[in-house]
Amino acid sequence: MNGFQRQIANGFVIETVNLDQATINEAMQFKKHLELDLELGYKNIIIDLSICNSLDSAFIGVLVVTLKQLLRLGGSIKIVKPGLFSKSMLNLTGTIEIFELYESLEAAIYSIDTTNEDTRLTNDGLDNLAIAQ
Repeated sequence: MNGFQRQIANGFVIETVNLDQATINEAMQFKKHLELDLELGYKNIIIDLSICNSLDSAFIGVLVVTLKQLLRLGGSIKIVKPGLFSKSMLNLTGTIEIFELYESLEAAIYSIDTTNEDTRLTNDGLDNLAIAQ
């Protein structure tokens, strides 16, 4: 299983973190993933942390830096269901206040769907997703 999986939908990207722990070792790789998303012109990124139970400060730093870049472009990062430890780490560092957190991928997709008419999806929002490596 790849550590990260990219799904592209109408106007946004879903990055799934398929790791139990996301540490400094994975942070640089994930940063490159997110930089590619920005280079491709995506302004709204959903990061699915539902599998990930632990984030370290380096990984959180990558999320914060990317969020700042996206905010300058009028975009956003939406985080799906971080594990309990990850959520407590976001609380501890104070970064929980700057991210939009969602309990499910569908809720995060819906939040984009209702805020930008250019990203309308059909049915449950997952029909038009394509997996990219």
